[in-house]
Amino acid sequence: MAAQVDPKRQQELQMQYSNFKTTLHQLAQKIGDIETEAEEHKYLPAPARIPASAYSSTAHPRHTDTLTPSRLVIESLQPLPLDRKCFRMINGVLVERTVKDVIPSLKTNADGLKQVLDELMKQYKSKQDEMDSWKKKNHIQVVQQ
Repeated sequence: MAAQVDPKRQQELQMQYSNFKTTLHQLAQKIGDIETEAEEHKYLPAPARIPASAYSSTAHPRHTDTLTPSRLVIESLQPLPLDRKCFRMINGVLVERTVKDVIPSLKTNADGLKQVLDELMKQYKSKQDEMDSWKKKNHIQVVQQ
């Protein structure tokens, strides 16, 4: 049988557990936001490293294996003539540019988003591992998640 834990210690453990879950949920939500933004630039396959249950039902739509038009901006512009007119939304303002001007900035943005996404994934995995070791150290068994 499990040893009885005093109420104060039990409350501390519950607070720590709640903090871990909140942090993981916030990271998962940020990852979902970045993935959604990355879809607008370039097709990025969905990493299957975070369980779908970590995302709130509205925070992150799960990806499919098919390409949607919103994920094809760079791929759509690449075959076009470099001097062709295109429009880009910058801070809510629609700006006229040429394909030659837009593609490099879109690639830079997509690369930056990928780096941020990779870093957030590392943070999520690290926090998940930290929580798992904390649960093991404190003999925590989750009854209801």
